[in-house]
Amino acid sequence: MPTVGAAGYRGASTTNLEQNMNKAELSFSFVNWGARLWFVVTCAGQLMFGAYVAVLYGGAALHGKPADWNTVMTHGYVAGEPIGNHIVAAHLLVATIIMLGGALQLVPALRARAPAFHRWNGRVYLAGAVLASFSGIYMLWFRGAVGDLAQHLGTSINGLLILLCAAQTLRNAVAGDFAAHRRWALRLYLCVSGVWYFRVGLMCWIAVNGGPAGFDPDSFTGPVLSFLAFAQYLLPLAVLEVYLRGRHHARTAARIGTAGMLLLSTAVTGVGVVVATLGMWLPHM
Repeated sequence: MPTVGAAGYRGASTTNLEQNMNKAELSFSFVNWGARLWFVVTCAGQLMFGAYVAVLYGGAALHGKPADWNTVMTHGYVAGEPIGNHIVAAHLLVATIIMLGGALQLVPALRARAPAFHRWNGRVYLAGAVLASFSGIYMLWFRGAVGDLAQHLGTSINGLLILLCAAQTLRNAVAGDFAAHRRWALRLYLCVSGVWYFRVGLMCWIAVNGGPAGFDPDSFTGPVLSFLAFAQYLLPLAVLEVYLRGRHHARTAARIGTAGMLLLSTAVTGVGVVVATLGMWLPHM
């Protein structure tokens, strides 16, 4: 009967170890590439949305035609309400700024090579996020926004979560806990992106169904819109938590599953971005 010597066992053990290491490295690469692809698609979509806001609303303001805000936004400009109009203008201006600022905060190379810029851009982003939250809640409840009570509640919770994440991001930065600071900064970024995710999610849903389904486009109410009012931040936050835990998981299968989840999320986001760009943003630019 053939036997295997100690050298044979060591050789087999070494080969298995190398194979496991190769699988681990490959799974790490899958997760990293999935995260990068999500970042590129998301940034492209948000920059397009920011350009749309700047051109449509900023252009109308520069040409002295603030009433054109009402082309898309319900009660965007109301004659005889200067305070409310200025709050809306501030919200739109801040939204444009933080769309770009948020993307820059997430670039690792920029954070490493220009830490001073990262800190100052972060301060501007935090202040803008807080201002956008308060102004958005005001517009929602006192400006006659479309939608029903469920949508208003869901979006209001989004605004409150922005304030919570902003406070935690700042607190951990001051305390020097930069690992926690980065986690809360990512949560803040996703919460700030909630209204953007609402539009992207809605456009993806319409594309999949070949038109409006599960809601009334005239009254802008229905179960799908009520779901999106909460899903616009809860789903991205859930994906983030899975990513934070799965990217360094001990099991290779868990990391591959995390990469698959990121790719699926990116695909859904990408479809929504394309449809929103072609159907909502470009026609008004």
